[in-house]
Amino acid sequence: MNKMTIRGAEYPIRKIFSDDFVFTIPLYQRAYSWTAEESEELLQDLLRAMKGFSVPIDDLDPYFLGSIVLIKGDNPEAQVVDGQQRLSTLTMLLAVLRSLSQAEDADSLTSFLSEKANKFIGTPARHRLSLRKLDREFFHTYIQDEGGIERLKDLSEAQLSESQTHIRDNTLGFIRELQKMTPDQLMTLTQFIINRCFLVVVAVDSSDLDSVYRIFSILNSRGLDLSYPDILKAEIINAVPLQLQEEYTAKWEEIEALLGSQALEDLFEDLRTIFARQRMLKGMIEEFRHYVYPGQPQSISAQEFIDNILVRYAHAYNYILRTNYQHGMYANEINAMFRWLNQIDRGRWVPTALYYFFEYVQQPDLVLRFLTDLERLALSFELCRVPPYKRIDRYCELLDAIYHKEDLFVETSPLQLSPRECRQFILALDGNIYQMHHVCRYVLLRLDASLSEGIATYDYQTVSVEHILPQRPSIDSEWASIFPTREVREKYVHKLGNLLLLSRGKNIRAENYDFEYKKQYYFSTANGISPFVLTTQVLRYQQWTPPIIEQRQVQMVNTAKKLWRL
Repeated sequence: MNKMTIRGAEYPIRKIFSDDFVFTIPLYQRAYSWTAEESEELLQDLLRAMKGFSVPIDDLDPYFLGSIVLIKGDNPEAQVVDGQQRLSTLTMLLAVLRSLSQAEDADSLTSFLSEKANKFIGTPARHRLSLRKLDREFFHTYIQDEGGIERLKDLSEAQLSESQTHIRDNTLGFIRELQKMTPDQLMTLTQFIINRCFLVVVAVDSSDLDSVYRIFSILNSRGLDLSYPDILKAEIINAVPLQLQEEYTAKWEEIEALLGSQALEDLFEDLRTIFARQRMLKGMIEEFRHYVYPGQPQSISAQEFIDNILVRYAHAYNYILRTNYQHGMYANEINAMFRWLNQIDRGRWVPTALYYFFEYVQQPDLVLRFLTDLERLALSFELCRVPPYKRIDRYCELLDAIYHKEDLFVETSPLQLSPRECRQFILALDGNIYQMHHVCRYVLLRLDASLSEGIATYDYQTVSVEHILPQRPSIDSEWASIFPTREVREKYVHKLGNLLLLSRGKNIRAENYDFEYKKQYYFSTANGISPFVLTTQVLRYQQWTPPIIEQRQVQMVNTAKKLWRL
């Protein structure tokens, strides 16, 4: 067995992009895949950590950018096992800062992107980071080399691979945002990134890839994530008086059994969000200790934390996850809203629902009203493609409003949509909604439930979204005569008015059937009745033409406007 040495240390970015490291991405790694959402979120996180340029650099808290895993010995050469996305995106950000800097500052920034040759110590000129072979020269030429970004702007998507398109789009996105800043702000941001931002480097000195990946798996597995509650459990139980530790250990373990390990981890992160009411700027454990336990504004005991926070919030969280709230006359309606919400926005809304439910559980009418408006807000984020960081900021505003007991049902509340947001919501509903597949299915199901006056249930194993006018009709079909040009078809094909629901999977061959045949043999069930109101409505039509789609589009958008108060 090969000898393996593992070293871990925290480095500022100025050391990461220095002669101490020469990063390469091994061939077995996937291509660069961060989208504009992830890169924009990174930049916004950095700006938020700087507190709006109002605090001197030396007074700002260090900002932790996560960890990277390397195969690295004593030499600078380092293969990146984990961390490619962050290293590549940081390189793009530094390159953009260089392109926007004064000439004398640009030279200094180049040193973080490329190393000059040094004949005295025998090192060649080389880039700090080299991507996989397919993207290596592209990255060197258009990102790391001086003047490359100016040429990057002229490249079209047709010339580029998917990973190169991501690199181009993310870089141009940084340019758009950073061009809004003054030269002094750009200088401050650069100084903050280089001097106050840190990465933890885990370096494994081994040629045994199995050993390296074992380390990588341990660092990235659910096991490490679960160390949050595990570490805190040991700390909190230890603070309980000795004679009570057995009792409180049992309470904690009951919660572990109730939720399961992953949900317990998620609960701890949501508790941090509820008590902090802002995005995470430091480590999870550090912020949990600061905001939740021992608690703010005054400290709480370990017993109080377990009894009044952990146990009570865990049961409220279980109601949300399992949709099994059973108390009061609105229980069915509340569970129904939990079921709808659980399908959208990746659970980013959960801390707000959990906090409000916790605070107002004795007023179920208010809980139901809150959840109804929260679903409207969360769905608007999905339909209008609001960036994740803006969603999180809005949810944090809402948490703050709940904390201060504000009226959440007035127009100016962060729970409510502004007139502009309502207009964007309607535009999205009236657009080519099928191209947003997940949210399209959700919208159709919600509209169908609304039209059924709440009696519909959707427990079918498969629910598919189907086009009536096919996406690619045969040139000899009746569709080609009714919708004679591609422009006409594209105007209607992906709209709400041309879509319906089926309780089975797609049948590609059936897509091109003529309308009458589709009605009889594809849209209907064995007994001729569809379980969906939207589909039953379509079965009543004798033909399917542009005016009918337009009429149905108006009806469905109007139903949506009424349902979501637009």
